[in-house]
Amino acid sequence: MQGSVPVPALRGVDLDINAGEFVAIMGPSGSGKSTLLNLIGALDVPTDGKIVIDREDTSQLNRNQLAKLRRRIGFVFQYFNLIPRLTALQNVELGMTIQGMSPKKRREKAIRILESVGLGDRMKHKPSELSGGQQQRVAIARALGQDPKFLLLDEPTGNVDTATRDSLLTLLKELNASQGITIIVVTHDPEIAQQARRTIRLVDGLVVSKGNPEISREVSS
Repeated sequence: MQGSVPVPALRGVDLDINAGEFVAIMGPSGSGKSTLLNLIGALDVPTDGKIVIDREDTSQLNRNQLAKLRRRIGFVFQYFNLIPRLTALQNVELGMTIQGMSPKKRREKAIRILESVGLGDRMKHKPSELSGGQQQRVAIARALGQDPKFLLLDEPTGNVDTATRDSLLTLLKELNASQGITIIVVTHDPEIAQQARRTIRLVDGLVVSKGNPEISREVSS
């Protein structure tokens, strides 16, 4: 809102994202990228139109149904949102508490995931004892602990150096290729866009380019 006049963050967005895609969302600041990501992740509900995830219209779901839907979605935010007093292992375990898993199985799963993202030797370190890239991997591991169908990342390379960026890209491509996780990344980084199978471009809340999901699916197969 600007005064009493509503200002839409997105206008007339019409997109299909297929299972198993690696998609980058790009655009200048204020173009609606993060708003679109929040809508895709069911963190927000559209004031008009609809978001359909696994055949479910999010605008028709109640609070409990939305919470259940979000458990299928892994979120990685720009500032990681790790709990400072907990170790990497404990941060990942905490993300799995809603699954009703026993503490032993939760611990085993967290260890396995941290090892898979290259942090087998950093599990007992707290966030302040980890580099930015390592904290980022903990955040990804925490998201993977929920066995998500897709992973949403908001500016994941905004606060890391080139080497960390390249390492992250390798990890994301491996997750996409080996586990078939759908990955959607909001980014200003052209290198990520080049590595993604499709790039969606936003300007002033409008999609000006979205690639071809059918071609993307053929490339990924």
